[in-house]
Amino acid sequence: MARWQSGYAAACKAVYVGSIPSRASIILVNPTKTPTISSFEALNKRDQVTAKDAVLAGPVGPIQCQILNLLENHSNPLDRNCRPGHLTGSSLIIRPQDSQILVLFHAKLKRWLQPGGHADSDGDMARVALREAIEETGIPQLEIVEPPIDLDIHVVDPPYEDVHEHHDVRYLVLAPEDSCPVGNRESTGFQWLDPDEIQRIDPDDGFIRMVERGLNMLSTLQAAYPRSEN
Repeated sequence: MARWQSGYAAACKAVYVGSIPSRASIILVNPTKTPTISSFEALNKRDQVTAKDAVLAGPVGPIQCQILNLLENHSNPLDRNCRPGHLTGSSLIIRPQDSQILVLFHAKLKRWLQPGGHADSDGDMARVALREAIEETGIPQLEIVEPPIDLDIHVVDPPYEDVHEHHDVRYLVLAPEDSCPVGNRESTGFQWLDPDEIQRIDPDDGFIRMVERGLNMLSTLQAAYPRSEN
């Protein structure tokens, strides 16, 4: 196993004890937050993390303000029935060894997308995003990087539902080498893409922005844990 890969595993086990020393600026991501890596087991043990905490840790700008406005002016923004929209969490899954990105073909929306889903009353948006990523890919060893790399608001029109907004908190998620997605009923296909192949899936501007920010965050981690064989 490469020492660089072992470094990621060690960092995951040490999350919340210390943070990853960054030697590269996180372009387009909140520069005041030092990235940390967590397993789902670690996230399941913490409490008192709120959706507002996650949004405030994300990139500053008009989208952040709109999501904060939803949180402040609606009593149930974590409920999928909240309108005009509600919070969701999603994951840009990248395999660090080759920087390939995992996308799935969403059964309802009929698009190639990153995995993600509803908060369903859980205010820990990192936990929401990682839970959905594990459920939708069948890869239990996925690990999540905080803070969020991106915030996005987009309109969805699923079958048998009214048109509404997803206020999405997006994270970089690291996949182990040789990961093999299994999937569930929410998707009908998977593919690993090189960053320069993203245009093949007809991405929207928000997806492209998320990829740019995710790759910048990955560069930060690679600077902290340089790859060396043996």
